[in-house]
Amino acid sequence: MKRTSPFLQQEHDPRDPNPWFAVYLDGSIPIADDVKLAWLEGESSKSRQFLLPVMRPLARAAIVLVQVVKIFLPNRFTSSRLLHRILAWGLKTFVSPHANWLILRHFHLGAEILQFIGQNIPGVTIPPLNDMRLRNLDALKNDAFLKHDLNVFNFVIYLNRQLREQQREITPPPVIDFSCISDGPFEIEPMPDRWSNFIDLQTAIECYTPIYQLFLTDNDFWRATNSLQLDETIALYASKILDNPLPMLLVNNRHPMIPLSTLRAGFRLVLHGLAIEMLHAFLVQMKRQQMAGQRDLDDSSASKSTTVNI
Repeated sequence: MKRTSPFLQQEHDPRDPNPWFAVYLDGSIPIADDVKLAWLEGESSKSRQFLLPVMRPLARAAIVLVQVVKIFLPNRFTSSRLLHRILAWGLKTFVSPHANWLILRHFHLGAEILQFIGQNIPGVTIPPLNDMRLRNLDALKNDAFLKHDLNVFNFVIYLNRQLREQQREITPPPVIDFSCISDGPFEIEPMPDRWSNFIDLQTAIECYTPIYQLFLTDNDFWRATNSLQLDETIALYASKILDNPLPMLLVNNRHPMIPLSTLRAGFRLVLHGLAIEMLHAFLVQMKRQQMAGQRDLDDSSASKSTTVNI
């Protein structure tokens, strides 16, 4: 996904500065450069500018309507298999390549972050979770979105059940293990790039949220929306392991004990995606610092050894 940023190729007019250019250049938050580029291309697209304001209120009205239907017919239209086939087809047909790339990338990031937390808490064994390292959009048909949510809740239950049994809390390990954090591209196939693939990430998520609600049971949909507030929980785990508060500062979805309305689930899902990107980018930075420190230590040891031999 490495490519030249179009933001760097445009002239800067101090009397009319491009806001997306400013955000692209800003380095205050940890995020991979190719991710920031893909993200901002969607944010600055015509789709988000003109289509999102129309689709967002319609999608939220649909959420209310579906909720009313679910009161009387709670399991009438439920089919996770059909849901994921519709989502996979819709993403391949209408959603932009960079938005689809970000969606598939999100599954990889989530899997690595959970693995990072699990392997840095000694004495805790997390049973195998669903493999979410998806390579193409067809892999979504295997209940990918549902399994992604199940992984998070099951991880929290497995982890904290053992911590309670051992009567202890999460503390920084002597040496942090970053081996599961990828510092480079994931194995994701090229995304469809036809004339119809123009919808940005935010608009796509808003449109698909009521469809998600319709084909899932009410319990599955509420669990999915409530999982977004576990961003705070996962960030707390990472902060305790790293002994660093920054992961907590990157989170906007908070307070898992107070469920929020499903009306804003689409927008919160976008915040969730950005939070995971920033947390993973920060872990990559910490991994690089650790490796650089180890190289400096090895070079120092080698230098001392050479001096003694002389």
